[in-house]
Amino acid sequence: MPEPCKPEPILRGVLFDLDGTLLDTAPDMAGALTALRAEEGLPPLPFEQMRGHVSHGSKGLVDIGFGTALAPERFAALRQRFLDIYAASLCQGTRLFPGMEALLRALESAGIVWGIVTNKPGYLTDPLLHTLGLGARSRCVVSGDTLAQRKPHPAPLLHAATLCGLAPGDCLYIGDAERDIAAGRAAGMRTAIARWGYIDAADRPQTWGADAALEAPADTLSRFFPDARTA
Repeated sequence: MPEPCKPEPILRGVLFDLDGTLLDTAPDMAGALTALRAEEGLPPLPFEQMRGHVSHGSKGLVDIGFGTALAPERFAALRQRFLDIYAASLCQGTRLFPGMEALLRALESAGIVWGIVTNKPGYLTDPLLHTLGLGARSRCVVSGDTLAQRKPHPAPLLHAATLCGLAPGDCLYIGDAERDIAAGRAAGMRTAIARWGYIDAADRPQTWGADAALEAPADTLSRFFPDARTA
């Protein structure tokens, strides 16, 4: 006789990627690239063209803004200048994605812990979360320089689960990039794609192997936490 299917573990926590999943940082990230291009005598790029690269951080934006054939020293200088401009205007247009506050409140009301795992460096992550009042609410924040490894390595997600007092299998990881899903799967977590995030037209999220693709934050509840309710 075939062995009975094992039930899926009950999820007790949600970990979020930051840029393009929890927060819409594209206005400020794209604004920094526009300012940098202006310094270099270049016109602004269309916002939607820049938006699709925000999840790839400063490297992705410098690549789209100045090409991928730069000499290493030229790339490094432009990247550092981009980061300096961005740090000076960190939270002018950045907000939670629509529906995300309701999701966070529903998770908190249901006793489901949530945290953040991002490749964004801590010197940018921490003040951003403080300004938005999210740092004190999040059970953990693992930034890109918290450990020696970064996503797609699973170590940051495993560290986050430990900080939350959870086993990896108790956690759902939500992100908008292939490396997010790869890291979550390697960590033994359930994974979901944030379709509202910065998914470029060239991306193929259907091949990433996620457990679900969510069209809006509220879909997290209906798909994974049906007993939780939004206010």
